[in-house]
Amino acid sequence: MPPTLASLVHHSALKLTVRAGEDRLDVPVRWAHVSELADPVPYMEGGELLLITALKLDAEDPEAMRRYVKRLVGAGVVGLGFAIGVNYDEIPKALVDAAREEGLPLLEVPRRTPFLAISKAVSAAIAADQYRAVTAGFAAQRELTRQALNEGPEGLLAALAGQVDGWAALYDASGAVVAAAPEWAARRAARLTADVERLRERPAPASSVVGGPSGEDRVELHSLGTGRRPRAALAVGTAAALGTAERYAVHSAIALLTLTTERSRSLHAAEQRIGAAVLRMLLAGEPDHARAVAGDLYGELLDAPFRLIVAESASASAARAHADGHARVAPAPQTAAALAAADTNGDPLDGLAETVESAAARSGEAVLVVPDGERLVVLAADGGAAVAACQEYAPAVQAARAATREQSADEGDELVVGLSAPAGPIAAAAAYKQAEQALSVARRRGRSLVEHEELAAGSVLPLLADDAVRAFADGLLRALREHDATGRGDLVASLRAWLSRHGQWDAAAADLGVHRHTLRYRMRRVEEILGRSLDDPDVRMELWLALKATAAAGE
Repeated sequence: MPPTLASLVHHSALKLTVRAGEDRLDVPVRWAHVSELADPVPYMEGGELLLITALKLDAEDPEAMRRYVKRLVGAGVVGLGFAIGVNYDEIPKALVDAAREEGLPLLEVPRRTPFLAISKAVSAAIAADQYRAVTAGFAAQRELTRQALNEGPEGLLAALAGQVDGWAALYDASGAVVAAAPEWAARRAARLTADVERLRERPAPASSVVGGPSGEDRVELHSLGTGRRPRAALAVGTAAALGTAERYAVHSAIALLTLTTERSRSLHAAEQRIGAAVLRMLLAGEPDHARAVAGDLYGELLDAPFRLIVAESASASAARAHADGHARVAPAPQTAAALAAADTNGDPLDGLAETVESAAARSGEAVLVVPDGERLVVLAADGGAAVAACQEYAPAVQAARAATREQSADEGDELVVGLSAPAGPIAAAAAYKQAEQALSVARRRGRSLVEHEELAAGSVLPLLADDAVRAFADGLLRALREHDATGRGDLVASLRAWLSRHGQWDAAAADLGVHRHTLRYRMRRVEEILGRSLDDPDVRMELWLALKATAAAGE
């Protein structure tokens, strides 16, 4: 506790006597200051015990004393010490009355007590209080460290809540509460998610103070992490502002939680190398070797069905599509509003990695995340939180960006994702190919995410809306269209009717309104012009797809 007027009055060596303000002696004293100025207010900071002899004051003038005391109270002076036996044998009644009117504690200082003794007493008490705070802070640091080592973040939060006589909560990068102490604090902490999201938008380290959801407490929020984007956040709720010892405890908790939530770069790189090795072995058809290397780190992923996720930034996808001779498609937008873990100014692959890792950590499941050049490959448990987070992330990103900003010509911050069907270790290579196929379809259709199951359940016809397919169709049908343009027949329409009726002459002729012999003649002309036989099922398939492709293009 810092020194108070009461502690100074009870100090046996000072012999101070209270003449006014007896009910306000419990206020802390920040310093003891001597000033004989008629107006010392410009030199006050608040919290001082002012010591005077009234050398330059007319202490017997009631009006002057009222003005003097009023200004002292307004400046935050907590007490006035008046030395008797110097200029006045006793404290003038005018000053005593003025102090009582304003409620300012007035202390009588006997002649044998020098002001220096009072200043030294205040200084010694402040130093002792600071020493106690530092000592308590170090003790708290030791306890928090012990709890962090033995019990993890949960134990650390419980110890911190006890140190500050309040509650504490830990949030992950997405703003979700992952631990709280006491248990009831989880509900209160969950109401501060929006404040945590705003804190996350600021460069780390960052902190803020907010009121409780119902105004019942004071909450400090602190970002955790050493990178540009915080990896977590700490909330500390108390009934009043933190004291020095409590502040030490909070700072210690921040340091320890940063160590536990922000893995070292070397450890993270080592885990990524192990994950990459496990993935390469799975794709090479060596599940037993992959399981041996995975060990406890990723082993549980290989004991149940998993999904493979392949993601690219839209700029990489567009470049790949261009190299393959495909048209560029509108990119799938992204925004931080889609998921708190995402960062609109950062790499979308980093945002996806952070999202699935956070979801897996909250649910206690393993996830394998491997950066692969311009791609991100994720192996996650089927039906788990990581897969669900990915399924929500990409479409939410697309919808939110479309709603919040105009389409940008810069595609570097967009995302395209392909998701395989459930598979096991033996079928990992097939699952990877499925994810790539789904990614290719997502790229062509301008979608942010496509699951492989959609390809089997859907139609092949949307895939025909491609420049390369349309170019093939135009080339295949060009000679027939040129023939029809001369007015010598309607070979394209006749071919479409015949193929749609599976080669049934009477039904196709009826659709066209011509005699079946006329239709037979037209089909022979089609064969002559194309130089291909309609008896070949491959030829019929190619012609049908060409007709569908040109129809999809509006021709």
